[in-house]
Amino acid sequence: MNIVSIPPLDAAAVLKRYGLRADKQLGQNFLQDSSALEKIVQTAEIQTDDCVLEIGPGLGSLTRYLAASARSVAAVELDPELIPPLEAVLTPYQNVNIIQGDILELPIAELIDQPGYIAAANIPYNITSAIIRHLLESEPRPRRIVLTIQKEVAERICAKPGDLSLLALSVQVYGSPRIVSNIPAGAFYPTPKVDSAILRVDIFDKPMIPSKKLPVFFKLTKAGFGQKRKTLRNSLSAGLQIKPAEAEKMLNAVEINPMRRAETLSLEEWGKLCETDWMN
Repeated sequence: MNIVSIPPLDAAAVLKRYGLRADKQLGQNFLQDSSALEKIVQTAEIQTDDCVLEIGPGLGSLTRYLAASARSVAAVELDPELIPPLEAVLTPYQNVNIIQGDILELPIAELIDQPGYIAAANIPYNITSAIIRHLLESEPRPRRIVLTIQKEVAERICAKPGDLSLLALSVQVYGSPRIVSNIPAGAFYPTPKVDSAILRVDIFDKPMIPSKKLPVFFKLTKAGFGQKRKTLRNSLSAGLQIKPAEAEKMLNAVEINPMRRAETLSLEEWGKLCETDWMN
């Protein structure tokens, strides 16, 4: 099916038909702008033999575009109340498997069996990092992730050293992120208070930090950003529960000034910290 021929979806009408309302606690804002939906599919570069994992299909507005482009779509929806309207909207598409559940609690291998699959999601920003880690610490791994998230959060994820955050590092250790397009708030129902962006993450063959060191990497970065206004000497001391002098010694060992702050360190410098003897 040509995605251009897919009719618009009136989210408000569908919800009313089923006696439902968007759940603010679940961050439900349904994307219904056709040009934005087309842009997401174009960004994902889906081939006809691809399997796609969609996280949070909602009412199926994007799912239809994915299904028209891919060999198959596994659509995981957390909210059980959305399953009946989702099934109704997707009736014409025989290549969609709807799964009700929490993506963070489901083994990826039970949802999709194609290595190098594509993951697509319109998600609340506060679970972005958790979803990416879950996808990339599981087998099979995706080759590309396309997320629709708050514009400000997408910008944080793409930040460079000097303005890095724990979220940015947790994504950039696995892949290369870039903002492809912005989506105005009016493209969603209900209309959120902020604009969104389409974020594409091309996944590295291997993480920037060796897999066996990733637990150490996340422990260090979490500690470093735990009190981000403090120097690394003090934030690592507090977060790792070690003496300030020990933290200073660790930093000096890899030629990192203990007076620097966490956001100034590059991914490569965090990698050096992971190799310090005290963590082995």
